[in-house]
Amino acid sequence: MSEQNVEILRRTFEAYDRRDVDGFLSFLHPEFELHSAIVGGAERRVYRGHDGVRKWLEDSDESFEQLRIEPTEFRDLGDRVVVIGRIHAQGRESGVQLDSPTGWVITVRDAKPVKAQGFLSEAQALEAAGVRD
Repeated sequence: MSEQNVEILRRTFEAYDRRDVDGFLSFLHPEFELHSAIVGGAERRVYRGHDGVRKWLEDSDESFEQLRIEPTEFRDLGDRVVVIGRIHAQGRESGVQLDSPTGWVITVRDAKPVKAQGFLSEAQALEAAGVRD
């Protein structure tokens, strides 16, 4: 089952990268919860459900001229997957370029991502998942 989770997440990230919003949402559990590492500020850091994901996409577009997530590694932990990669972004108003490591701990339920926690480093993601490198 967990290899299936990795494949589901690969396809989910691909849909996001294509900016296929409906396709992206179709992969996500209706109760999906997103804890963003760079979008939303402290008061709005958790986005819930498909409407919450749409709000996260809006907030992303307001903050960044471009935002691309490049997953490079998927570590299968059963019902959770640690995704390691990079964030590439350009601030909408500032023009500042961001090329940062990132990590996600994603929980899968009923063959759909139900919770994603974003981190600004591989080490933070692995620690949150309880993985010793």
